[in-house]
Amino acid sequence: MNFDFSPKVQELQARLTDFMNEVVYPNEKAYKEQLDQQETRWSDIPPVMEEMKKKAKEAGLWNLFLPESDHGAGLSNLEYAPLCEIMGRSFIAPEVFNCNAPDTGNMEVLVRYGKEEHKEKWLKPLLEGEIRSAFCMTEPDVASSDATNIQAEIRRDGDEYVINGRKWWSSGAGDPRCKILIVMGKTDPSAARHEQQSMILVPMDTPGVNVLRMLPVFGYDDAPHGHAEIEFKDVRVPASNILWGEGKGFAIAQGRLGPGRIHHCMRTIGAAERAFELMVKRAKERVAFGKTIGEQGVVREAIANSRIEIEQARLLTLKAAYMMDTVGNKVAKKEIAMIKVVAPQMALNVIDRAIQVHGGAGVSEDFPLAYQYAGIRTLRLADGPDEVHRESIAKLELRNY
Repeated sequence: MNFDFSPKVQELQARLTDFMNEVVYPNEKAYKEQLDQQETRWSDIPPVMEEMKKKAKEAGLWNLFLPESDHGAGLSNLEYAPLCEIMGRSFIAPEVFNCNAPDTGNMEVLVRYGKEEHKEKWLKPLLEGEIRSAFCMTEPDVASSDATNIQAEIRRDGDEYVINGRKWWSSGAGDPRCKILIVMGKTDPSAARHEQQSMILVPMDTPGVNVLRMLPVFGYDDAPHGHAEIEFKDVRVPASNILWGEGKGFAIAQGRLGPGRIHHCMRTIGAAERAFELMVKRAKERVAFGKTIGEQGVVREAIANSRIEIEQARLLTLKAAYMMDTVGNKVAKKEIAMIKVVAPQMALNVIDRAIQVHGGAGVSEDFPLAYQYAGIRTLRLADGPDEVHRESIAKLELRNY
């Protein structure tokens, strides 16, 4: 494995870093202030976001995530990894470059499985950053870590499908620009276990689609995007809205979640790096008991352990990306599962140490650490909980003996 980045990637790294320093970081505070000044946090997008997106487009730093695609920069997973890491350093950056979840995964699904009419109507405006989307799989009434438990009904009725069910943690559904949902449900409960599920496109304004509430994460509402609980009550859409075909939902989910998981891990490493930098700077600036915090043995141990853990997680993520590029997602499933366990836990360790070094400031809104911790803690559940990934890793290892 050669992890040296090509001149093309190094140039993109430099341009992306400069853009972050000149545009994104200086506007983090302005974004939050504009969001908090609105009468409702769910009706308007802070103007500074659209300004930054326009600049990112003009700078050619747009849709970098799509591998081997005419729609993006044509980067491999390994090439995209260091760029995604840079974006992960700021909570607003992924959207600035149109590389934010769940839109990235939904766009990949549309590229692979959408019909031409779907691509024209939904993929094109998503690629332009004009609309947003949501992915509706998790349900409140079943253990959704086992996707075969999904109970939402997708029933054929002539030239239409009728959808009934309830979903939650549908990230992005609170955004006023969210126009299209990808919904997973059962079309044939009598089919083989992994062929009962299908995915279907549901426009957000379809009658019967009801957002019941927005769900906060450790008190953060993540407006204006948020995470919604949605009821689907006798929702009717054209039969042509089915993706790939009946019974293909599980296969699509596996294809979608592979890149989605590694993107999360890449961004998480970037968040850990930023927390690490804040910790080191704080350790050099603050004095306690006659010397800087950074001269205290326990803090030096925290700094050393953090650097070790970040490097370990990065190398494992790069290995997974390399394997996805060379042997495919299916063969790389063990490595993808491993990084999904390792990266969030690593970042939580690093952020927790950074919070400790910052003291009371670490849990305030003066630094991004508290928000980082809340968001990344959810990643131990999102796209499959740690326990499921550990189970998959163990089963694959046991097969070797």
